[in-house]
Amino acid sequence: MTGMGWFQIFLYFLVVLALTKPMGVYMARVFQREKTFLDFLLRPVERLIYRVCGVDERREMHWKHYGLSMLLFSAMSMLLLYFIERLQVWLPWNPEKLANVAPDLAWNTAASFTTNTNWQSYVPETTMSYLTQMAGLAYHNFTSAAVGIALAIAVVRGISSREKKTIGNFWVDATRSFLWVLLPICLVASLVFVSQGVVQNLKPYTTATLVESHAVDSQDADGKPVHKVVTEQRIALGPVASQESIKMAGTNGGGFYNANSAHPFENPTPFSNFFQMVLIFLIPAGLTSTLGRMTGSPRHGWAVWLAMATLFLGGVFFTYAAESSGNPLLPGVSTQASEQQPGGNMEGKEVRFGIANSSLFTTVTTDASCGAVNNMHDSLTPLGGLVPLVNIMLGEIVFGGVGSGLYGVLVFAILSVFIAGLMVGRTPEYLGKKIEAYDVKMAVLSILVSSFVILIFTAIGVVTKSGLAGITNPGPHGFSQILYAYTSSAGNNGSAFAGINANTVWYNTSTGIVMLLGRFFAVIPILAIAGNLASKKTVPASLGTFPVTGPLFSVLLVSVILIVGALTFFPALSLGPILEHLLMASGKVF
Repeated sequence: MTGMGWFQIFLYFLVVLALTKPMGVYMARVFQREKTFLDFLLRPVERLIYRVCGVDERREMHWKHYGLSMLLFSAMSMLLLYFIERLQVWLPWNPEKLANVAPDLAWNTAASFTTNTNWQSYVPETTMSYLTQMAGLAYHNFTSAAVGIALAIAVVRGISSREKKTIGNFWVDATRSFLWVLLPICLVASLVFVSQGVVQNLKPYTTATLVESHAVDSQDADGKPVHKVVTEQRIALGPVASQESIKMAGTNGGGFYNANSAHPFENPTPFSNFFQMVLIFLIPAGLTSTLGRMTGSPRHGWAVWLAMATLFLGGVFFTYAAESSGNPLLPGVSTQASEQQPGGNMEGKEVRFGIANSSLFTTVTTDASCGAVNNMHDSLTPLGGLVPLVNIMLGEIVFGGVGSGLYGVLVFAILSVFIAGLMVGRTPEYLGKKIEAYDVKMAVLSILVSSFVILIFTAIGVVTKSGLAGITNPGPHGFSQILYAYTSSAGNNGSAFAGINANTVWYNTSTGIVMLLGRFFAVIPILAIAGNLASKKTVPASLGTFPVTGPLFSVLLVSVILIVGALTFFPALSLGPILEHLLMASGKVF
């Protein structure tokens, strides 16, 4: 670890802190239908959309109607992407004449982008046409993010409402998320990326002549050896900058290139790398301020922010320390940073980003449900790889995905005040609403859905031939590859220990199912909580009310998050990265 590395980490932290309130105030004004500086441009467009789609913007929905609208919209969007993939060879904007996507892979990708996971079991630049990238994948980057924000706003509205049966209008919330929040950010971000050298065009791929040719030995379909001398390289181009902006701002994570944000066409400079990380946390951090403003308790919003920031800084420190320590099984190799070398574990990392920015990016992308990577997580040290796993297992509530991070942490907030109420022997209250058995049951159900699908599908993967066929390392690291695949899918993250071969019928099918369960089965109980809270009266605070506006609440919230995560996943983690670290320390690797 170096002073410059810590300076960059804390600079990033301060920038996120500075952007939290203005972003949060702006979003609160958007969803409370207050005047904003973009209204004169966007209100006519909004009215036109409602008129064409037959939406009554004044009609609010019961939580069940809200949830049903969200599910139907997501299902139709998923079908649209599936058919675009399956028909892309006959559709326009396919200059490379890329073939139709296989049925199992098309299913997996459709489920992935619909749920904001963006898990990619394929090489994007050799699989998806320009039309599929723009009209299919980028479209879902916007819609899945807008759905997440809409759901978070509905939950906040349920908390702040009094004796109401409705929590808003899904179509209005999603439209405003798209027009007022995501689209303006992405327009500006796209221009910033272009200024940094990110590619943006619709040209066919170009060919470059290699300075030095090289030989490639392979086998043909009959198993006969084939010797080929390669003298040219095909260089992929395309509409990268426009997809990169929503990839980061929408915490989607699916890259235009297979190397994702480690590719120089996707992330060319130190500034673009820093800017990408800021985009990941911009909306999730701002939503904590939106929570405080819409509920009339700004201090509560900052208490939630403090809990998230504490977990974030802990994760960064742990990852940075583990990666700076390097691999002890490389005798005679110095792992100390110097003017000649970055030190630590540089396997799978870009020299231009180094240990600090790779560790920071790893933590940020798995704190949020983003999944973009500027280094290969499979090459992290065992303890370095433990952090992204834990971040996703905790529900990605450390700022988290756009919308999903906020409504996820509010589940833990409800559990926290419930536990506090048990300790003092009083009915728990949260921002003036009594927390009853129904609310706690729904909160626990939401947490259990993710835990259940992760552990069950991992167990199936490690005892079946189809599951074991995908791993590239034996022992605990192979187990970690399978565990990470299903953890990332259930958490709608999309990153991976990419040594696993996930482009098989088994993994494409099973991870697609896990993504849908992790997204939609977890959010329905949360909407039920919102609907139940909206119908309740607000009770005044008393001497026995546990305060949710200070550091004490933040400490309790962090404790509940860590205890629930530890009790649920510690046995699995013990068989994976923890065991791998202990074996590495004893001189054995896999």
